[in-house]
Amino acid sequence: MIRYVLLVIDLSRAAAVQDLRPNRMGCMLSLCRSFIREFFDQNPLSQLGVAVLRNGLVEKLTDLSGSPEAQVAKLDAGKLGAPSGDASLQNALDLTVSMLRSLPPYGHREALFVFAALATCDPGNVLESAKAAKDAHIRVSIVGVAAEVHVCRRIAEDTGGSYGVALHEGHMEQLLLAHANPPPTAPGRARAELVRMGFPQRSTEEASSAVFVGLDSRLLPGSYTCPRCRSRVAELPSECHTCGLTLISSPHLARSYHHLFPVPPYHEDSQDRAAEAEATLASQSAMRDEVATSTGAYCFGCMREVSAPGATGQLHLTLRCGQCKQVFCFECDAYVHEQLHNCPGCEFGGG
Repeated sequence: MIRYVLLVIDLSRAAAVQDLRPNRMGCMLSLCRSFIREFFDQNPLSQLGVAVLRNGLVEKLTDLSGSPEAQVAKLDAGKLGAPSGDASLQNALDLTVSMLRSLPPYGHREALFVFAALATCDPGNVLESAKAAKDAHIRVSIVGVAAEVHVCRRIAEDTGGSYGVALHEGHMEQLLLAHANPPPTAPGRARAELVRMGFPQRSTEEASSAVFVGLDSRLLPGSYTCPRCRSRVAELPSECHTCGLTLISSPHLARSYHHLFPVPPYHEDSQDRAAEAEATLASQSAMRDEVATSTGAYCFGCMREVSAPGATGQLHLTLRCGQCKQVFCFECDAYVHEQLHNCPGCEFGGG
């Protein structure tokens, strides 16, 4: 799944309020930097751009690209200056439409607004801009920092996005990181298309073999060679500045693939079965091996014994894969579904 996302940050005068530490602007920029890194970790083939709202205008900081560090470098509070003026949702929507509507149809077009103001100062009807975003199949989601604003919820609902208001810094981080994972595909939009990509080779990093790399011709010792035109690029994933070919590595492709076929949720062993095993273990220690074998003595992931009582005297929570029938502890279940994205039992040949 390839996503094209525009991140818009509100730096109007409302961002100077100090109900967050050090203020709303500092908190938003810090969390947005974390979001960008997490976004590219979960979506290595996707592209993201950054814009800011202030003085009633929208300012594009970066174009859409696949480089997280290039985006993060622009979110420096010292370089951005102090918050000022009003925020304009209509101008933000107009920029979003102009940047995303011409992108390939196989990509998901999205916008994420981090909005600190309680009002929007627009040159026209903001709902018309929201309709233009909807017609361009752009999903607009908004994270509010102050309080709920009706027009924000209306825009999110009209475009199929989501709207949440942060209660505190930790909650705002949760709301932002929730957008790092790809959203469900809208009905009627799911279709398969072939996308041409290249897998470049890494050149040597010896200082004596330094070459001019990229569009800005930086002299670097290591680079990647485009398999189509033989141009050099500095990092992956990226787009060849000469022929426009998308350049990736096989791990990037694998990390994007797991969103399409996630690991099915493990189901918890029945309460009756767990209670029976606990009673048996408490009264008949000689039967431990037999009960352990029937209930799953060891977690298939970490090989920890899950049939024996823990420190509190209770049995460990066990979950079972519906395909390979292997048993996992709670920690391994979370690791498989949140980080690994592959069932060890099924990969081992059990499912």
